Amino acid sequence: MTQNVARLDEVMLAAPVIPVLVVDDPARAVPMAKALVAGGLPAIEITLRTPRALEAIRAVAAEVEGAMVGAGTVLDDAQYKAAVDAGATFIVSPGATERLIAAASGHEVPLLPGAATASEVMRLLEAGYERLKLFPAEAAGGVALLKSLASPLPSARFCPTGGISEKTAPSYLALPNVACVGGSWIAGADAIASGDWEGIEARARAAAALG
Repeated sequence: MTQNVARLDEVMLAAPVIPVLVVDDPARAVPMAKALVAGGLPAIEITLRTPRALEAIRAVAAEVEGAMVGAGTVLDDAQYKAAVDAGATFIVSPGATERLIAAASGHEVPLLPGAATASEVMRLLEAGYERLKLFPAEAAGGVALLKSLASPLPSARFCPTGGISEKTAPSYLALPNVACVGGSWIAGADAIASGDWEGIEARARAAAALG
């Protein structure tokens, strides 16, 4: 399968930051997503780390105009299919396996697979994947690693995720092989649980301005 670069670029270039979210209560997903979109962050990744994450994706896909909701932490074909059925418009994984790549070939919804080493990036490029998630970004080498990968692997473009903060995001976004970053600081678990929609929107506006 050749990755659908155009569809992923639409997601990755929509804003400099993709919020990476852990949602326990689907009822809070819609106001949360509306706050993010209002703040200028239309691409939203809801991770499949909670029992009701698929419900949250379904609610956002159905009710939030302008949102491009994706599913994160997708590990296998069953999760891939469930996320697509729930309305996810892109799929994100922490890594990549042959089975996951095979699963992606059966869906129109594109996969953004994770990689953390030059060898992993090379294997994904061979499989037709040019848009990748660097994960875990900070632990894997962060900005220094991405700088090292840029020259020998120029066709790869990344969304680094993992340990990135509002303070460190600009150093990533300044790199030519980085399209956007993934971050959890905009809508953390406490902010979602307390319904701090104004705070989420304010942080989204600040993140949108990083580009």
